[in-house]
Amino acid sequence: MRAELHQLWKVERPQVTQIVHEAAKNGDRSENGDYIYGKRRLREIDSRVRYLTKRIENATIVEDKPRDPSKVFFAAWVTIEDQDSGNEETYRLVGSDELDPKLNWISIDSPMARALVGKGIDDEVNVKTPAGDRCFIVVNVHY
Repeated sequence: MRAELHQLWKVERPQVTQIVHEAAKNGDRSENGDYIYGKRRLREIDSRVRYLTKRIENATIVEDKPRDPSKVFFAAWVTIEDQDSGNEETYRLVGSDELDPKLNWISIDSPMARALVGKGIDDEVNVKTPAGDRCFIVVNVHY
């Protein structure tokens, strides 16, 4: 979040501000695409900067392992097996600002994560998906 905030505030915003400044010199602002787009982009940047600033102020860094590391909690790596297909997948439960589907990092607020929290190895997990109910078995938990 800090890297994104720095990128927006120190790199992108000054560039867009310069573009808007130059476009404003060209006269009629109502038909000037650079000016109109630039002002819109500045509003987007400012909105995102406010959001990130508040999130950073209220963020809590979780470094401690839970009391029972055999159970699924925040920051856990969880391997589950689909009971229908036998396929295994490994997911990491992260905050909503950290999710990354390419890395199999899922939000702690997702239906899958909510179903997994508190479960241990060999526990059955039922998840409601758009394709219907699915059943998984917890194969491994580590932090």
